[in-house]
Amino acid sequence: MRLDDSELNDLLARGESFRVERKESLSGGAPGAIREAICAFANDLPGEGRPGVIFVGVNDAGKPIAADITDALLIQLANMKTEGAIVPPPSLFVEKRKLQGVDVAVVTVVPSDSPPVRCNGAIHVRVGPRRGLASAQDERILNEKRRFGNIPFDIQPLTHLTTASLNLRLFEEEYLPSAFSAEILAANDRTIEQRLAATKMIASVDHPAPTVLGALVIGRSPRDALAGSYIQFLRIDGAELADPIVDEAAIDGTIAEILRRIDDKMRAHIRTRVDIRSADREIREASYPLAALQQIVRNAIMHRTYESTNAPVRVTWFNDRIEVTSPGGPFGAATRENFGAPGVVDYRNPNLAEAMKVLGFVQRFGVGIASARRLLQEAGHPELAFTLGDTYIVATVFGRRT
Repeated sequence: MRLDDSELNDLLARGESFRVERKESLSGGAPGAIREAICAFANDLPGEGRPGVIFVGVNDAGKPIAADITDALLIQLANMKTEGAIVPPPSLFVEKRKLQGVDVAVVTVVPSDSPPVRCNGAIHVRVGPRRGLASAQDERILNEKRRFGNIPFDIQPLTHLTTASLNLRLFEEEYLPSAFSAEILAANDRTIEQRLAATKMIASVDHPAPTVLGALVIGRSPRDALAGSYIQFLRIDGAELADPIVDEAAIDGTIAEILRRIDDKMRAHIRTRVDIRSADREIREASYPLAALQQIVRNAIMHRTYESTNAPVRVTWFNDRIEVTSPGGPFGAATRENFGAPGVVDYRNPNLAEAMKVLGFVQRFGVGIASARRLLQEAGHPELAFTLGDTYIVATVFGRRT
């Protein structure tokens, strides 16, 4: 959805609107305002379906000012997509363009197919040239746009369920305080149905069927709703599947419960070697860095397919390696050719990614594999390996080099 020069110049000439934001630089409060503008453009309250554009290096009169559009500035703008302040992760691209003979940074934001989008716990919308917080009616409009749009599977309604299948106490006491700021919650007069709809736990107020996301995050029995929503853990005493099994578990529950329990299980199987001879003080070395394994497993949970499969994520722990198998092959911009490359990321489950960020299991988007690789390298392990199939991905973590 790249706009040509004539389209960009036309937008500049029209002034700020529901599609245009202008900034001279990234100084002062400009980065925060740009994040809010990205959020508002992604929400596309007017329903135009056209991208919003943020110009950096342009004055209030719409004239480029010959600002220094450096690579560092472009990177700072691009990182706004993945830093986690805006959820679910927006679709945007950043480029340096020459407009009216002057270099300008251009951020093009594509309307989200799963609104509402939040920035730091607030839903921002564009009303003409003004940014503002969404009213209850605005949220209703955004929810309806989601309901009738081409929405991701993770917010499809599960029409055989009712809100009785959701743990509303968990939602109100744990999820909401993490998703929204205390000030927004204190000023919020929404009903529980409106809150569930705004966080995509149900399809809408008028159609209160729990979504896939609702079942996974606050469901009373997620596995009853989605048969594959668990982790199958196996600890094998050997290097082959036919070797003896010394521990196994089917780890199910909400997403938060699953991730906490698999952390405990992996922690229990990590062995720590104590070296008291090669240095003045003892050296403790874990067989695997837990933080790396967490990144790989959370990545598998976030990016797996939950549609048309009963397969779980599998963590198979051999004596010489650990294999993490995720149902679903490469998705979207992540292909067989570029899988795992720095900066390449796409989201089969963008709303689940948002929920995992809210729950504290993700700090930034798009850095899990890179973080795992770095941690493994620092701990002396061979390179993290991936096997990519049409319907699965296997990440293999090898034991430390001896």
